[in-house]
Amino acid sequence: MTGRLRWAVADGWTVTRRDLMHWAREPAPVVVGLLFPVLLVLMFAFLFGGAMVVPGGADYTEFLLPGMFAMTMVFGMEATMIAVSTDAARGVTDRFRSMPMAPSAVVVGRCGADMLNSAAALAVIIVSGLLVGWRAHGSLGATAGAVGLLLLLRFAMLWVGIYLGLVLRNPEAVGMVQILIWPIGFLANTFVPPATMPGWLGTIADWNPLSATAAAARELFGNPGWGGESWVAQHSVLMALIWPLVLVAVFFPLSVRRYQRMSV
Repeated sequence: MTGRLRWAVADGWTVTRRDLMHWAREPAPVVVGLLFPVLLVLMFAFLFGGAMVVPGGADYTEFLLPGMFAMTMVFGMEATMIAVSTDAARGVTDRFRSMPMAPSAVVVGRCGADMLNSAAALAVIIVSGLLVGWRAHGSLGATAGAVGLLLLLRFAMLWVGIYLGLVLRNPEAVGMVQILIWPIGFLANTFVPPATMPGWLGTIADWNPLSATAAAARELFGNPGWGGESWVAQHSVLMALIWPLVLVAVFFPLSVRRYQRMSV
């Protein structure tokens, strides 16, 4: 059992290195992906921020940035879907399957590479937040906890992206699915409190996993939140743990099973 685990880890790291080497040879897509969240921060903080009102008269930038951090973690699944589906369409995935390697190595390696990229993206957007006036007012432990919850959300969304990329296996089809990701980011408490939405729409936004992580990050960073009277709003940190764990429990085995059943 230990030998099989060591084999799987070694193979997964090999695939991770392969993806990192591709990024080193073609850095432009990576740089654009890192700078896009910065553009969103500047747009919403400076173009729309003056028109936004946070309950209690708190600073909108401090309300906005934790939501932007969480949204960046969710939107990262687009790059994952494209990379996985492109490898499948070009036959790269089939060649991996023909090699004597652990069945989980390809999907785990993809996850490892994307998590490194996600950590860099989160660092970039946090720095950009500091430059526009956002600050973390919580303790060092609470701040680290908020960063951990953000990366946990990204980890969960990675497996959703890997599974969808394996299922679609077509970059054009992935492009159509990408359109559906944007409503997930906006149908949440990212930019405005769900209480300002129509009742049924606010309930959906309340239960969005992104909303749980954004609310938990605001709480742990010591930034102003929107409150909320629902159970999920009152237990945002707990839900920010539960939602990603549920998503991983569902989509990790689905991804591995889908990879194993792909036709050579």
